[in-house]
Amino acid sequence: MEDREVFSEGSEVFLGGVNAVVREGDVVRRPAGEWSPTVQRLLAHLGRAGFAGAPRPHGISADGTEERVAFLPGEVGHDFGAPQVRSDASLTAMATLLRAFHDATVDFPRHPDDVWQLPPREPAEVICHGDAATYNTVFAAGLPVALIDFDTAHPAPRLWDVAYTAYRFVPLYAPDEEALTLPVSEALRRLRLFADAYGLSRAERAELPAVTAERLRALVDWMHAHAAAGHPAFARHVSEGHDRRYLTDARWIEETFTGRIVPGPAI
Repeated sequence: MEDREVFSEGSEVFLGGVNAVVREGDVVRRPAGEWSPTVQRLLAHLGRAGFAGAPRPHGISADGTEERVAFLPGEVGHDFGAPQVRSDASLTAMATLLRAFHDATVDFPRHPDDVWQLPPREPAEVICHGDAATYNTVFAAGLPVALIDFDTAHPAPRLWDVAYTAYRFVPLYAPDEEALTLPVSEALRRLRLFADAYGLSRAERAELPAVTAERLRALVDWMHAHAAAGHPAFARHVSEGHDRRYLTDARWIEETFTGRIVPGPAI
């Protein structure tokens, strides 16, 4: 789901894995969905809570087709292998950023008419970002400083978000992904660093491999449902084998890391 940038006269266009968005000055315009009013309310709440790692909302167009948010300066982590993306400092900074985001959502007021693109999951401890990966992270001075693209935000357990972000940032790719996979010992070391920086409990660490695999399988189910409904981006992802990548990684994570994430901060 990497983005690439194209420039048009008077604006900057970002073509993502699912949506195209346009930056005009300090404002980013992006396609709105049924969930956009809820996301705008979430972004406003984050600002009031003092969380600086998310764009400020600028409302929805009169015809309801566009939502607008503030532009966040920095470099987005499109290159999974870039040094600033793969450093230990970035890994721990991302875990700290994700924890701060989650903590800021604990008291987000839920409304009966809230709409979320992804289904809420119980226990709904926090609002999860839903896709807090490198390509939705803004880096400054080589470190993660903000999250973007909150379309997939939804109420869920903290670990549901932690699992996917760790998968992308450690990363936890099976050995057939030769360009980006890590030796098991190194992946385990970095996974523990992430768990330490976020502050996972003993029980959460024990659950992390299974939850990560479940999260990836849920992503595949979601992709397949959207592809079957005729969504061109998700149909393309399936044709390109993204679903097979996630299923391979899910099996490898379960087989490799179950029972191996040692609890405790001093590892």
